[in-house]
Amino acid sequence: MHGKIVAGFAFAASLGFAQPVLAAPDWKAVAQALGKSGTEMPGGVYRISLPRSDLEVTLDGIAIKPGFALGSWLAFQGADGKDAMVMGDLVLTEDEINPMMKRLMASGIEVTGLHNHLLRAEPPTMYMHVEGHGDAVKLAEGLHAALALSKTPLGSPPNTKSEAGDLDTAAIDHIIGRAGKASGGVYQFTIPRAEKITEGGMAIPTSMGTGIAINFEPLGKGNAAITGDFVLRAEEVTPVMQQLREHGIEVTALHNHMLADEPRLFFMHFWAHDDANALARGLRAALDKINLQHS
Repeated sequence: MHGKIVAGFAFAASLGFAQPVLAAPDWKAVAQALGKSGTEMPGGVYRISLPRSDLEVTLDGIAIKPGFALGSWLAFQGADGKDAMVMGDLVLTEDEINPMMKRLMASGIEVTGLHNHLLRAEPPTMYMHVEGHGDAVKLAEGLHAALALSKTPLGSPPNTKSEAGDLDTAAIDHIIGRAGKASGGVYQFTIPRAEKITEGGMAIPTSMGTGIAINFEPLGKGNAAITGDFVLRAEEVTPVMQQLREHGIEVTALHNHMLADEPRLFFMHFWAHDDANALARGLRAALDKINLQHS
């Protein structure tokens, strides 16, 4: 079905016809099947946050907040009527991986990546990237069955402060050249690339996981821990890695999240803790090596 939809759009475009506006799936039914509601985003995306608030993870003596590096998520994008594409990133403990993978594959949902994002975390966490196409509610049912094999909370997350501690967020915004947002006690940036990104011929908005993610967790006295991932083309990988290393920011992983993306993208994860403004300057040096959408 997915290939026919994309091919039909391509044929219409070749004849100069406008592409049809697709009806969105019933997101309320998707939320009911998944067991967790989400938020409608630009581009016809329905995104569900699934923070692993059940986990107590530390790294270099720092307690990791769920919204900082333990944020599972799923994003559905309408394709045609009831049909949708779903993509996501699931934070898992090592013992949860094989049962979830088996159940996802039985539901026709692909595992497109499995890897670490952090080093030295206790307990270790792994990150499973998933993708599926078809009836949106059936996809949600399959994902719910898989999530039930983990301890991922599906209820409302515990109340957390939205503020970003004592961070000088105005200074960080000025250095990064973008406006961040405080959420769950973490200061976050999502920065889109300039190119149109597709997966299997279908356009993928930033909210489907193609944006550069930068998170600051305040540690007090103007210090912060940082993590996230840079979304890079092949020719950008080495320049960005060099800038991060030169500014004392550790590169913790480099890998793919998708299987049929155009252009081919690589995801570089990072970690450091130091003066927040100094870390922001290192991140900005890396961002300057990337083809970004103008702010």
